[in-house]
Amino acid sequence: MYDIRHTRLTKWLNDGIPPAQVADWAGNSVLVLLATYARCVEGQFPDLKRRLEAAGDLPERLDAG
Repeated sequence: MYDIRHTRLTKWLNDGIPPAQVADWAGNSVLVLLATYARCVEGQFPDLKRRLEAAGDLPERLDAG
């Protein structure tokens, strides 16, 4: 059962659902959720960069890691 839960939470985060919403659905705090699942989230940097550029808020240098 835990594997199914882990898969679902990871998928929701990777699909871009806000961590606060996923934490609520999971019955966790955002802090606990991200401490456990942040390393599983991938592929969101290009979308974040596009959104920041569109808003004009992109820092002079933005490193991915």
